[in-house]
Amino acid sequence: MRYGGHGIFAVLALCAGLAQAQGVPEPDAYRGPPYRAPVPATLSGATVVDDAEAYQLWQEGEVAFIDVLPRAPKAENLPKGTIWREKPRKSIPGAIWLPNTGYEKIAEETATYLRRGLEQATAGERSHPVLVFCLMDCWMSWNVAKRALEMGYETVYWYPDGTDGWDMEDHPLEALDPLPED
Repeated sequence: MRYGGHGIFAVLALCAGLAQAQGVPEPDAYRGPPYRAPVPATLSGATVVDDAEAYQLWQEGEVAFIDVLPRAPKAENLPKGTIWREKPRKSIPGAIWLPNTGYEKIAEETATYLRRGLEQATAGERSHPVLVFCLMDCWMSWNVAKRALEMGYETVYWYPDGTDGWDMEDHPLEALDPLPED
């Protein structure tokens, strides 16, 4: 069911906006759990964009969109023979999905995966702009945008409303597979 910015989604957006207005401080380091919590209104070195600005950047087609929603882990106690189906990810068309790269601490293999994904999205040009997103009130995107800056990307956009805000504006979404890890 779609509400187009009305109903419960409007209330959630209002609550998120109030939390940002209350001044969630920008941490000096990466943010750890809980990852779904009010986020700051800023990210030093990055440009924070709202729904309209993200849509305009997407329409212009000059920015690499990077989705960092983590993958749901497979339950360890599933009965033998249970078929596991991952929840499909509906994301912004044309985005590259780099799951599990937004945790506070990541393994070197995950950092390599993130670097490779960013290089693929930007054709290896650190001057190519990137826009990082996840869901509304998700610190994963804040962490990855901060990492992209530290990796030397010159123009980093952070879209804190992510696919929740995108969907509330009735912008298109499409099924997305994660970038292969090899």
